[in-house]
Order: sequence, then structure tokens, then C-alpha cells
Amino acid sequence: MAKLITLFKLLPRKHQILLSIFTTITLITLLLPSDEAEASKNSAVPETHVRYQVPLAFRTPTSPTAQQVVESGQDPESEAAAEALTEKLNQQAKAALTVQEQTSPAIAELEHFEIKSGDTLAALFSRASLTAREVHDITQLPLAKKNLLKIMPGDEVAIGKNADGELQELRYRLDAISTLIVRKQGKGYEEELAVKTVETRDKFARASIKSNFWNAGVEAGLTPAQIMQLATIFGWDVDFALDIREGDSFALMYEEEYADGEFLRNGNILAAEFINQGERYTAVRYKDGNYYSEEGRSMRKAFLRSPVDFKYVSSNFNPRRLHPVTGQVKAHRGVDYVAAIGTPIKAAGSGRVIKAGYNQYNGNYVFIKHNETYTTKYLHLNKRKVKQGESVKQGQIIGTLGRTGRVTGAHLHYEFIVNGVHRNPRTVDLPKAEAIAKRERVAFQQLSSQLMATLLRNKQVQVAMQ
Repeated sequence: MAKLITLFKLLPRKHQILLSIFTTITLITLLLPSDEAEASKNSAVPETHVRYQVPLAFRTPTSPTAQQVVESGQDPESEAAAEALTEKLNQQAKAALTVQEQTSPAIAELEHFEIKSGDTLAALFSRASLTAREVHDITQLPLAKKNLLKIMPGDEVAIGKNADGELQELRYRLDAISTLIVRKQGKGYEEELAVKTVETRDKFARASIKSNFWNAGVEAGLTPAQIMQLATIFGWDVDFALDIREGDSFALMYEEEYADGEFLRNGNILAAEFINQGERYTAVRYKDGNYYSEEGRSMRKAFLRSPVDFKYVSSNFNPRRLHPVTGQVKAHRGVDYVAAIGTPIKAAGSGRVIKAGYNQYNGNYVFIKHNETYTTKYLHLNKRKVKQGESVKQGQIIGTLGRTGRVTGAHLHYEFIVNGVHRNPRTVDLPKAEAIAKRERVAFQQLSSQLMATLLRNKQVQVAMQ
């Protein structure tokens, strides 16, 4: 090989160029065989004395003649003409190398299919003119099998096919930030999960109560879920059915989540303030997911102030009440909360069910002993969800509101007993809230000071703008 290179360098410049042209043409003939060059195993035997067209791939390559160079419009003796022809042949060679890329199957634009009632993946693929084999191959992938076999009406699947109608790409949105992508890879398929980056932004809201808490929440731009969450946070201190007054106010900071600049959902409430009848209550969310006052006392008390989301109180705690059925004076040792039949009843605190049964007066009832000091009772239930002897946690559903027993309408009769004595559930002093752990106090105080200062600053700005 070294001798050939040395010999090539010894040739005159013009001979070197012609030899290069000869080599280029040889490469083209090898890369671009004519259609006639594809021999068939079943071809007939050639006849004698008949002139056949010899395929290009089997002809002896010849270098361009002087006449070819002249026809190009250049001087045959010109090195520039030879170089121009060489460049033209090189361009043809490059074009030949890209033929396969240009003729490869292209993915058509994704077509979107909405899942209809009764649809299966097989039915969807049939509607998209795809084969059962493609259904089988895709469902061998773990994520595709887990999600595509459980498609629901209203879901959307995007499908891309090549010019031959074969599946090349499938996209299925799992949720607001995750999309399952299946692509053709060789003879099979591969899958990936595309996840958008979620950005969290803080937002401020404030309102004064004019008619009721719910309307004020809506006016502040809160969703129903946020209104209920705010009521839950302060629910140990404020009775949102009976204690709310015109002029009460609240302010809060909460998270909003965005993906690629698009709003996804509301996040956690970070800090809040509620002023009820002149009393100020505060709440700060810590990294453990719990809420504490700005000083670090837990918002969660040992007991819920009320064990049901009710519409109104039909009868208060009253030792001298006239019974609505008998007309006789009989102490009403609890509070009657009115709500729709079936409304969930929650355990006011953690404890053990000491009684769960039915009688003609109480209807379905549940009694819970929380410790040696406190016991709560729940009467006239539609259904009981716990049995005697079970342990329950605060907020656990123990039954549903009803109108069983001796009653005039659907309600929950709720009693709160302290050391054997009935007390008014709405006014009794509940056990004090626990403080945040000592090891967390410094970190919490830094967070609390920062959040509450931001909350106050936002309040001042909004008031100034009004």
C-alpha cells in the first residue's frame, strides 16, 4: 500500500486527477446498481446470439473521456475543468449515500383518539387500524401493561404511524405532569415516562366575613377544598357553624403548582390567620406536615370541637329543656347537630368503643371512652361503622347521621362527659395543645417568623390598595 501511494505521488498532476475521477466513478457504480442488476433465482437461461444489456454493476468502469469534459463546457486540458467534474461526481456520491435515509419510514402526525365507554386497548387499536400483534407487543412493556390495560372513558391516546400504517409512537397522559411514551425501536418497542418539572409559587388571599365564612372564602378566590382545609386547621378553636360573626376575617398564604408555566393545582396552606370575635388565631405548617400556632403550639387538640360537618344546631346543651316528643322538662345533656342523612360522624378523639348498639330511645349509638377523664356519646346514627371493643383514632368515621330512635328529625345527638359529669361540648375547655418538640423549636421559630411577617406585609399591601 505504501508503494502504491508513493507511485501515485510520482504521477503528473493531471494523471492524479484522472485517477481520482476513475476511483470515484467506481464507487458510484458499486453504490448505485441498476434495477436490472437484481438477479432472481428463477431467471431464465440466456439465449445464444442475443444481445443483452449488461448491468451497470458488471460493466468495466472507464474514465471520463476528453469529449465528456468538452461537453461540460470546460477546456479538456484545464485542471480546473477536471476538478469541477470531480466535485460534481463527489456530490452524486454523497447523494447516493443518503438514499436510504430519504426512503426510511417517516412518522406521520400524531392522531388523537378519545376512549369511549366500553373501549379496550384492542378496540382502540382496531379503530386506529392497528393490528392485534401490535397490541400484544406493547402490552409486554411493564408501564404500558400497567396503564394502557386500564384506560377509562374520557382518556386520550395519541398514535403516530409510518407510511406503511405501522405503529411508530404512542402517547398516553397519566396525569397532569406524567406522560407514557412508547416508540418503535428496531423490531420491538421501548417505553419511557416523560415527567414535567413542577414549579411551586406562593399566593396570598384575604377576606372579611360579611354573611358567612363560605361566601367569604369564595370571594377570596379559594376553592371549596381550601375553604374546608382552612376550617379544619382552625376547627379545634373555632366553631364555624356557630361562632362566626360579621366582621371576622382571615388571611392565608398557600402554594400553587405549575408545570411548564401551566397551572396544575393548589398546594398546601403555608400560614394562616383567623380573627374570630376579636380573638386572633394563627397557624404555620411545619415540615412534619402538621400545623402549629406561631408560638409553636399544636393546632390539633385532643378533641374535635364538633364531630360532624353540620348545617346548624337544632338544640343546645340545656339542663331545663322541654322534651320535643313528651313535652316534659328533661335535661338535654348534649348538642343536636342537623345535617343530611348519611353525613359521616367522626370520633372526637382517640379511644376505645365501650358500647355500640341500638335501643328504642337512642336508636343506633356509639360510646367512646378516651381515658379515665373523658367519654363521648353519639346517638341516632343511621349506621354504625365500629363495634364494641374497637380502638379508634381522632377523626375516624364511626357512623353516619340518621334519625333512628325517639326523634323528630335527622340529627346527631352528641354528649361530652368529663369525670362522669355532662358538659357543654361547645364551651368545655378542651385539653391544651402540645408544643412542638424542643429540638425543632429554633428551626420552627425561624420559619414561623418569616411566614407570619410575609403574611402581615401582604395584608398591609392589600388593605392599602383597597
